[in-house]
Amino acid sequence: MSTGTLLAIVIPVAVVVVLIALTVVLLRRRRALRERFGPEYERTVDGADSRLAAERELSTREKRHDKLDIKPLPAGARERYTRDWDDVQHEFVDRPEDAVHDADRLVTSLMRARGYPTESYDQQLKDLSVEHGRTLEHYRAAHEIDTLSTGHQATTEQLRSAMVHYRALFDELLIDGGQARHATA
Repeated sequence: MSTGTLLAIVIPVAVVVVLIALTVVLLRRRRALRERFGPEYERTVDGADSRLAAERELSTREKRHDKLDIKPLPAGARERYTRDWDDVQHEFVDRPEDAVHDADRLVTSLMRARGYPTESYDQQLKDLSVEHGRTLEHYRAAHEIDTLSTGHQATTEQLRSAMVHYRALFDELLIDGGQARHATA
């Protein structure tokens, strides 16, 4: 067999092998992003120009998150936040709109205490999505109702729902907040 014939066979085979290896790597990365971000993966894909652009965005979020100093709360701080949440829940009986606003402030304070930047709601969503993608929809729903209640447009049932949604994220942030998951991921 001549060298030209051999090269004509080897080069295409090598290209195919490289393409297969690249596909496997990309599929593994996609699966890892899906597992890490949960429902936030599909939400980001749906809002992006392409799946690749969405995956780049999620990777960017991971890199930013890795630079943050996210830390678990000391026991004393967890106890204080738990008492503060109990106070907000009791407030709901007499002043539901105020309680929802206070729940929003308390969750934001807890984020800050854990090490999340809290200047922008949109950035909060992105930063939280890395560790808390499965509870992020709770935060979105609660925040939307909180915004409605600012204009006195939320029903009592919506306000109650907001408290439930805030509680879901609050509870997750109060505990280690996924640090153990992140260490094994």
